Amino acid sequence: MEHNENEFSNKNKNSTGKPKKSIAVFWLLVLTFLWGLTFPIQKMVLTEEVSPFLYNAIRFWIATFLSLLMFRKSDWVHGTILGIVMSVAYATQTWGLTLTTSTKSGFITSLYIVIVPFFSYFIEKEKPRIFQVFGFIGAFIGMYLLSGGINGFNFGDFLTMICGLCYALHVVLITVFSKKTSEYKLLTPQFLTVAVLNTIFNFIYPSGTWTFTLPALGTAAFTAVTATIVAIIIQAKYQKVVGSNVSALIFVGEPIFSMILSILLLDERLSTIQAIGAVLMSLSIVLGVLQTSKSVQTDAVD
Repeated sequence: MEHNENEFSNKNKNSTGKPKKSIAVFWLLVLTFLWGLTFPIQKMVLTEEVSPFLYNAIRFWIATFLSLLMFRKSDWVHGTILGIVMSVAYATQTWGLTLTTSTKSGFITSLYIVIVPFFSYFIEKEKPRIFQVFGFIGAFIGMYLLSGGINGFNFGDFLTMICGLCYALHVVLITVFSKKTSEYKLLTPQFLTVAVLNTIFNFIYPSGTWTFTLPALGTAAFTAVTATIVAIIIQAKYQKVVGSNVSALIFVGEPIFSMILSILLLDERLSTIQAIGAVLMSLSIVLGVLQTSKSVQTDAVD
């Protein structure tokens, strides 16, 4: 079995021993599809009788068990810090998803892509590029239009904004911590922290219940495997092949997939103003990642 896996892996590598860029792009697109799919399918099962925090807890208890089997060694200090940030991100995202539409949730969450440079400046002392500044401004305006203006902006959208900020912080901290330890050692502590904190959140949440439907359990298991375990493995293996700049551009597909799948699965519709906002956000996200440091661009070249 090991021989067959190595043989298959070698076929997908170029002469330098790296996976082919076309293969990397394909799997990163699969990753964005999986991320985009989580919005409508979770919206379908997060009914009034299913607490968003209990859902997150079950999803990440499953992910914790699986990652513990796959990755034995862990860095508990850095992993727990990442887990706390991730806990807030997933808690606000899932809670917000019960109060807003799947399409709006997907697009607002994607703001993290243009917010990352600002956290990088404060944490890693890397100044944001001018395109990234304009990208952030454009994305903010797009989010305003997508949310329907002041009247359409609800508490669910606000929670999703917090989620996007936490995702951006998480991305930067991953970069910092992964220079000190293996990314795989950070997985189990993160998942366990998210599982524990969301279990606690469900005790505090006024509408927190302990009832769970079979569809919700199936979705939690599916997202634990695909959008959590598999997603991290794909990202760790292939993002470095094409470079951060190209990867960020590919990740723009997440809100696009979320919108398309929400229209197909949930019959959601966008007004003209919301559609303009969605387009503006997509363009702003692309604009925000057009310029990266010269070192990253050099690393991305074969």
